[in-house]
Amino acid sequence: MYIVNGIAYAGEQSPILRVSGVRPLDNFRLWVRFNNSEAKIFDFKPLLNTPAFSPLSDLNIFRSVYIDYGIPTWNDGSIDIAPEILYEKGESTGGVSIA
Repeated sequence: MYIVNGIAYAGEQSPILRVSGVRPLDNFRLWVRFNNSEAKIFDFKPLLNTPAFSPLSDLNIFRSVYIDYGIPTWNDGSIDIAPEILYEKGESTGGVSIA
């Protein structure tokens, strides 16, 4: 059991998921390392048609990704994506890291 803001929850509290490393790859994919030591590859192509992420279809903007407080961010903070989405929808790298 754990308590947050005066509310008791059953089970163990999960640590907040953060991105600790990110690299743009070919074909609008991101290699992402998380604070739990796992690494995944996330395919951005399906999101490029949505209004929120359409600016990332410009390869130069896509490659300008950086981490701001554990969150992958682009365009001076006007575009970001939740680490939980990258983790849930990303494919495991099987222990392979990008040098």
